[in-house]
Amino acid sequence: MVKRRSIEFVKTDKPITELVTKFGGEPVWLGKPEWPLSKSTGNPMRFICQIAIDQTRFSPVAARMAYLFMTDEDEFVDGTWEPHGGENAVILQPDETTFKTAPLTDGPSLYQMVQKPSAKLLVPEPCEFSVVTNDSEDPDLYSDAKPMTCDDTRSEANQSAFEGNKIGGSPMFVQNEEYPGPGSWRLLLQIDSCKVPFYLNFGDGGVGYIFLSEDGKTAKFLWQCS
Repeated sequence: MVKRRSIEFVKTDKPITELVTKFGGEPVWLGKPEWPLSKSTGNPMRFICQIAIDQTRFSPVAARMAYLFMTDEDEFVDGTWEPHGGENAVILQPDETTFKTAPLTDGPSLYQMVQKPSAKLLVPEPCEFSVVTNDSEDPDLYSDAKPMTCDDTRSEANQSAFEGNKIGGSPMFVQNEEYPGPGSWRLLLQIDSCKVPFYLNFGDGGVGYIFLSEDGKTAKFLWQCS
């Protein structure tokens, strides 16, 4: 079994300024601001969340915070699902980053689509959420349960053991098993775009994943959709 922390979202109207796990608002930098820029447009990516890294669960990891960003602009930008495409970024602090960044303290951030009295269509509204986590366990992807592939559909009970928004645990791949590169990777965050109170463009029913390399020096993000 693999330890996980299931995530519950709690909306806040007051900015969160501590080095804690949160979604939306503005990043609370552990070190100097390192806002990543889109490879294709050069604009600041959208801030999605920051994750406080539990040193007991992810040891040995020097980084204490992971910051997730993804390109999300008015015009479509391709390749946001790719871990090496330059349209998403996970910034670890303290650590050296290989992304092109700007020293910004605020920029595009998470939003909800809401109804306004004066608007005929839903409009974006900035939002921020703290989290409550609950400890539980996932089956081990390789020994406790059969991983799902495009040619092999899990039973509903088996698949539900992996699903949900969580820190740690085993990934629930929507398509084939996919990691950011060779070697061993550990799941830091799984986020299901259908089970969050804010907007995430992960395609049709998409799920996003932050993975940490075994040595804890690299973090990558990717998403899959049905």
